[in-house]
Amino acid sequence: MSNESEEFSTDISQRGADSNGPISFLVKVRPRMPDFLSSVNLKYVKLGYGYLINHRLYLLLAPPLLAILINHIGKFTMEDLFVKYNITEGLFISGVLLLMLYIYIDSTPRSTYLIDFSCFRPSNDYKISKEEFTELAKTSGNFNESAIKFQEQVLKKSGIGDETYLPKAVFRPGYTSSLKEGREELSIVMFGAIKNLLAATKVKPKDIKILIVNCGILNTTPSISSMVINHFKLRPDIRSFNLGGMGCAAGIVAVDLAKDLLDSYPGSYALVVSTEAVSYSWYSGNDFDMLLPNCFFRMGASAVLLSNYRLDRWRAKYELKQLVRTHKGMDNKSYKSIHQREDNEGKKGLSISKDVIEVGGHALKANITTLGPLVLPISEQLHFFTNLVFKKNKTKPYIPDFKLAFEHVCALATSKKVLDEIQKNLELTEEYMEASRKTLERFGNTSSSSNWYELAYLEFNERIKKGDRVFQIAFGSGFMCNSVVWKALRNVGKPKQSPWIEDDN
Repeated sequence: MSNESEEFSTDISQRGADSNGPISFLVKVRPRMPDFLSSVNLKYVKLGYGYLINHRLYLLLAPPLLAILINHIGKFTMEDLFVKYNITEGLFISGVLLLMLYIYIDSTPRSTYLIDFSCFRPSNDYKISKEEFTELAKTSGNFNESAIKFQEQVLKKSGIGDETYLPKAVFRPGYTSSLKEGREELSIVMFGAIKNLLAATKVKPKDIKILIVNCGILNTTPSISSMVINHFKLRPDIRSFNLGGMGCAAGIVAVDLAKDLLDSYPGSYALVVSTEAVSYSWYSGNDFDMLLPNCFFRMGASAVLLSNYRLDRWRAKYELKQLVRTHKGMDNKSYKSIHQREDNEGKKGLSISKDVIEVGGHALKANITTLGPLVLPISEQLHFFTNLVFKKNKTKPYIPDFKLAFEHVCALATSKKVLDEIQKNLELTEEYMEASRKTLERFGNTSSSSNWYELAYLEFNERIKKGDRVFQIAFGSGFMCNSVVWKALRNVGKPKQSPWIEDDN
């Protein structure tokens, strides 16, 4: 019975309240994030080892091939080559050997390097406290009393601080989202992040061959990626892509797409821009499930420069090691957990289902189970499989310690409740959760760019040392759970530009 009670949490929902009548609430019991560490789905374990074999087969074949080559060559020298063969034949054989060496090196998968990244911090004109949020909501006349009370209670428990950023135009009486204001917001945050990144890396806009922009709600014509191309005058043959409708998980999707494109166009720079237009996703109605995004989402954007130039290893900060994407869209509950809709008054907004935490837990379970074989030490994997094969039916399987796989964790700063559940189920310490909690407090949920504000926090506090592995994980509509692992190529000192450097802007 105790285990069953842990699976549920209380939820307050509206019950028959209107703007004039008394406010009443109904307490519901709903599932919380499942204890996914109590069971393991072997399908995802097999998937993880499938990734491992497919991506590292050349490493397994290289040693025996090298041994065969050495055995045949023996003590063969260049002098022997020209004694046994004439000059023409010797030069021909040397050319063939060099060609084979070139083909081998060129066919070896190139690494994807993260040169640098930038996160934009809006000016203090956009700064808003929880108290000011509530007062502006009251004076706007856009919400009834129960909706205001609901948002006030959510903000108190959200984990969000009093210095996040929000376009205050959303509190205008009768506010409705417009393309004009959405584009203006994106121009501020996107162009600011890209400008800072180009200044830090000294890369010229014409050198960027690949551009990927992701924004969940706002998708315009021309596209948002075209806005970037126009503003920075990027090259005419640029490979540009615009991702939408994927929510907070789209940033990692964009990195995955950039990696694939870099493999197709070796020796290129890829610019990945992640953002969300808060003014366009704002909801001015009274449905509780659509008011939640108002409380959490805030202004922000990140710009990331990736490269697969081999020589860039010496100036890059990180190397991409693993990336795993999990999509649960085949399940109706998962598919409907986050979706854009209209309320009874025709007002658009983002609806968050009461099942979203449970859905997110199942997606996270599948993702980390797949990721495990790629990142865990051999000793942990052996312990896990030994326990899995010989365990008794009624005993829980041994769950590997994922803290042995990463030095740092950047879990998407969604909400305090979600971060609490992730910490509990992955048995992470407060030190591992610090970057996520601090980002949620200082910047709120900036959607797909949140992971980069968290990494910026770690860099600002000089936590990143050479060889450290950084685990970024994000959730998004669909429902998706995506993760990526970066390895630090050097000690990363405090950057000159950072959203965490406080100034009077």
